[in-house]
Amino acid sequence: MTAGEPGAVQDGSSKGGLRAALGGLTTRGRSFLAAGVAAAVCAYVLGQGDLLRVGLLLAVLPLVCVVVLYRTRYRVTGTRRLSPSQVPAGAEARVHLRMDNVSRLPTGLLMLQDRVPYVLGPRPRFVLDRVEAGGRREVSYRVRSDLRGRYPLGPLQLRLNDPFGMCELTRSFSAYDTLVVVPRTVPLPPLRLAGEASGYGDGRQRSLALAGEDDIIPRGYRHGDDLRRVHWRSTARYGELMVRREEQPQRARCTVLLDTRQVAYAGAGPDSAFEWAVSGAASALVHMLERGFAVRLLTDDGNAVPGEGSDGFAGSTQESADSAGLMLDTLAVVGHSDGGGLSRAHDVLRGSNEGLLIAFFGDLDEEQTSVAARMRQRAGAGVAFVLDSARWTGDSSPAGQAAAGRAEERLRQLREAGWTAVPVPPGAELPALWQLAGQLRADAESAGNGGPTGFPGGWS
Repeated sequence: MTAGEPGAVQDGSSKGGLRAALGGLTTRGRSFLAAGVAAAVCAYVLGQGDLLRVGLLLAVLPLVCVVVLYRTRYRVTGTRRLSPSQVPAGAEARVHLRMDNVSRLPTGLLMLQDRVPYVLGPRPRFVLDRVEAGGRREVSYRVRSDLRGRYPLGPLQLRLNDPFGMCELTRSFSAYDTLVVVPRTVPLPPLRLAGEASGYGDGRQRSLALAGEDDIIPRGYRHGDDLRRVHWRSTARYGELMVRREEQPQRARCTVLLDTRQVAYAGAGPDSAFEWAVSGAASALVHMLERGFAVRLLTDDGNAVPGEGSDGFAGSTQESADSAGLMLDTLAVVGHSDGGGLSRAHDVLRGSNEGLLIAFFGDLDEEQTSVAARMRQRAGAGVAFVLDSARWTGDSSPAGQAAAGRAEERLRQLREAGWTAVPVPPGAELPALWQLAGQLRADAESAGNGGPTGFPGGWS
């Protein structure tokens, strides 16, 4: 994606004003001016004409530089391009800057500076030599962040200097671009459980449209279609050969639930439990989209992404990439909720069979565990990754041990409700836990305790 920041810098405009130009005197220019004034005063007191001429020369030189630099007229345009504009946390992006001199006069020495947030690194500065009329200069720098988020880049600034270094003026562009740092994602192993519709793609099933003659949606005849599927009534109506759509592909659905309650997590930073949960949710979303599922992201406050199409799930296969980008953009800036509980997310799961539900929970008290148990009843299969704050913070006190014991009890209650509940220890790798969850699910189904079996395709 190319992000541009075209603009123009014109010295001598009324925007800065002569007073602002005088404020651009450098330390050297101020020193010359002060020395000139002091020499002129001493020459007047002592009656030394030669010293007065020297003082006037020292005082006038920086003022002349200010006027010349202020009155210099040329136009410079700048363009910024991010490559790429969306990166995972810990990855680098390159920012390309291009300056074009669109005036008829060559420029002097220019210092180009771009404003970036502190988390992305030091502020980049470049010194550009004389740019000829119609000339171009291109520079680039790298940015990197371990913290997800949306970071503004810009505006660009140009520092103009006179040949003697007496004055320095700064001109800024008005536009800026945004770098999106999304959570890290890791590849997950494909798991194929009982019930998957073999031979028709992962996460898909066939839906027959045989409820009646009026429910048939005809389409135009294509070479190779069976003539027995010709729909003669539609053929007569449209004047061309039409065939019946007796079966249509339907994508199995998956909801990824992210618990963002502030009371459910302790600690902060890239290695905190909450950041692990956000990264895990992003990895699950990408994996399920790649496996052919219609996916949506749901948070504890009831917000669903993408929120368009049927029941708020991602649309067709062609839209999967856009849907993944939208959900990752949401996860890039997701923060803690007000701690209102999981009830609003429970209300969103209104269907009798929401397909696969993958949840990333923080600490659960008795009330929230009960709400999570009811969520499982509205899904065909449920996998829960539970993070215990006491373990993640290394709390070995009696209170921390008691909290760990309560966490084990919550896991047992979730499993009794039909969840495939997996505890997440500090620093755990999601692919290993994903594989473990698949094994637990397969063991439960083989033992006859796999819960509802109406989910077509299991989970992958």
